[in-house]
Amino acid sequence: MRGVCVSILCVSVILRSAISQPPTESDTYTECTDGYQWDSQTQHCKDINECETIPEACKGEMKCFNHYGGYLCLPRSASVIPAQDPPSQPGTNLESTAREPFNPCPLGYEPQGDSCVDVNECERDEHDCQPSQQCINTPGAFTCQCPDGYRKVGTECIDIDECRYRYCQHRCVNVPGSFSCQCEPGFQLAGNNRSCIDVNECDMGAPCQQRCYNTYGTFLCRCDQGYELGPDGFACNDVDECSYSSYLCQFQCVNEPGKFSCQCPEGYQLLGTRLCQDINECETGEHQCTTGQTCVNIHGAYQCVDTNLCQDPYIQITDNRCVCPVTKPACRDLPFSIVHRYMSITSERSVPSDIFQIQATSVYPGAYNTFRIRSGDDNGDFYIRQINNISAMLVLARAVTGPLEYTLDLEMVSVNPLLSYQTSSALRLSIYVGPHAF
Repeated sequence: MRGVCVSILCVSVILRSAISQPPTESDTYTECTDGYQWDSQTQHCKDINECETIPEACKGEMKCFNHYGGYLCLPRSASVIPAQDPPSQPGTNLESTAREPFNPCPLGYEPQGDSCVDVNECERDEHDCQPSQQCINTPGAFTCQCPDGYRKVGTECIDIDECRYRYCQHRCVNVPGSFSCQCEPGFQLAGNNRSCIDVNECDMGAPCQQRCYNTYGTFLCRCDQGYELGPDGFACNDVDECSYSSYLCQFQCVNEPGKFSCQCPEGYQLLGTRLCQDINECETGEHQCTTGQTCVNIHGAYQCVDTNLCQDPYIQITDNRCVCPVTKPACRDLPFSIVHRYMSITSERSVPSDIFQIQATSVYPGAYNTFRIRSGDDNGDFYIRQINNISAMLVLARAVTGPLEYTLDLEMVSVNPLLSYQTSSALRLSIYVGPHAF
């Protein structure tokens, strides 16, 4: 038997003929087996080179290799390495061959009646297969087949390293006669035992404290709003939003698990989520003013003022207006009328700031009006800016911080030089400065 091996596969061919076949009968016998032709010069059967005699014996990228009694089509990168001939059996020589009975049948066949039948070398144990190999009978010959997972090199069976052929998507582990596939962490083998499919760790109890997001081959932990991911990548820690900025709330920020809230001081209510708005206790009825008092709302609180604020020699004309009659001698150097007004401003107001406009209610022809602060501004926190003959603006000159209360008498002096007439009226303005800047 003679075999041929190539770099990518090994093919064993049973050859019971030598390079040439001697005639088995008289000199007139010129028939040869398939793949051979009679050579009249050497009087032997000569191998036919099908690679030369058959046009395009191999198609495509295959290359033709001539072989005894036939040919092989192998990849162009293959090379043929003839296997060694088996050692000659001891005691076999031409003399003993000559004593064998004449066999008119081709090699691998034996006569049976008038015909030639195949010899089953496997059943007769007339083969040289290794114990690990399986003998398979073929017409006129036999082959030695290796178990699955092995390939034949010469007469030996060598384990096939299937991992070289990239059968596995991730990792391949070669074992004698077979192989197994393994997947990277985060994957598991598919039903074909070769491909790897993603494992959804979120459905399998991933250690995320709040939210789990499956990704290809792994997973990510995320936290709800108001929390941040801890150093371990799993736990969620509360975010103290109040420590990040002092401008989150207008008054006070209170941190809570996963969020924060804003609080307002007494007398204020939350406007939206962050701003504070003064509560008008006079409108809501949340005051304790009596029947003879008027409720005045101020920033963060309220004031109860008497309804009758007129002091002698003034007499009350309306709820907030007092008049000093000219018939009373004590009224000569006093403003003719006093009007009571109330207002509230916030602390830390930017200055200068216009806070109150004074407007004359009656104007006499030919009269010239001037405005001044008659009393109440001992520290010089205010000043008057006259706009025209009938109006002026009270201006806050310095920033003030409450709670504070001012009572300013703003006087308008009217002079008529043609009639040699002078009079005045006053606006008693109570200013309440709230304790906060809102």
